[in-house]
Amino acid sequence: MHSIKLKKRVGADGVLHLDIPVGITDKEVEIMVIYQPLETSPQQKTPEERGWMPGFFEEVIGGWVGEPLERPEQGDYENREQLF
Repeated sequence: MHSIKLKKRVGADGVLHLDIPVGITDKEVEIMVIYQPLETSPQQKTPEERGWMPGFFEEVIGGWVGEPLERPEQGDYENREQLF
């Protein structure tokens, strides 16, 4: 079984045309089509329209005023047996 993911546009007649090269000839295949309409948004929503408080990101980004954050030494990672 193989999976192919495509983005196509439905024509003005409401019909979706698919040409899918599968690399085999003269055989029956079983096909399942699942479609999901994509919403196109010409404009990005503002943070406020997405539910964030006004000015949240301006207040939070770069707002740490405590001592400098440091990442401690991480040590060595364990070598494991390869699975393939």
